Amino acid sequence: VSTVREDEAAVIAALLERVQDGDREAFMTIIRLYQQKVFVMAYSILRDREDALDAVQETFLRLYQKAGLYRPGNSFQGWLLQMAKNISIDSYRRRRRKKQDFETTRPLDEISVAVEDREGDSAASDLRSAFSRSVESLAERQRMVFVMRHYSELPFNEISETMRISVGTAKSLHFKAVQNLRKRLAPVLGMEP
Repeated sequence: VSTVREDEAAVIAALLERVQDGDREAFMTIIRLYQQKVFVMAYSILRDREDALDAVQETFLRLYQKAGLYRPGNSFQGWLLQMAKNISIDSYRRRRRKKQDFETTRPLDEISVAVEDREGDSAASDLRSAFSRSVESLAERQRMVFVMRHYSELPFNEISETMRISVGTAKSLHFKAVQNLRKRLAPVLGMEP
C-alpha cells in the first residue's frame, strides 16, 4: 500500500511541477482525478449544487495559483480537500449573510413556496431522500467526517489532516454520525432504533 501511495505522490508532484510551468494538460489531469471528491466536500458544506460547483471552480483556480505551496510527503488529497473545505465554509458564510440581509428586506408575498416532486414516488427514492436528509441533519463535523469517509473514501488519517483534528476525534465523530444516522433511519427502515 505504501508503494502505491509513494507512486501516487510522485505522479502528483510531477503533475504539480508541470502545472507551475503552465502545462494545461497536467492541470486538467489533476482536475479529472479530484473533481468529484472536491465536489462532494463542497456539497457537504454548501448543500446546493450550483454553489458547490462554484466552490469546485474556485478550489481548482486556487490550486493553479498555489501549486508551488504543496509540500511533497503530505497527502495531496488532504491538502486539496482542506482548501475546498475552507473555500466552501467562506462561501457558506457569505451566502448566509446575504440571505439574512435579503430576508429582512423582502416582502412575504415574494417568497416562493417549494413544489413537491411527484415523479419520484418509489420506495428507493424515498429511502435515498430520507438518507440524504438524515446526513444533512447531522452536526457539521459529523457530516463532514461521514462524507469524507463514505463519499470521498478517505482513510481516517487523511480526514484528520484535512479537518485538523486527531485521528481518534475523526473516528469518534464518524462513530457518532453512524449512530445518529441509524436512529434517524430506523423508523424509515421499520427497525428498532
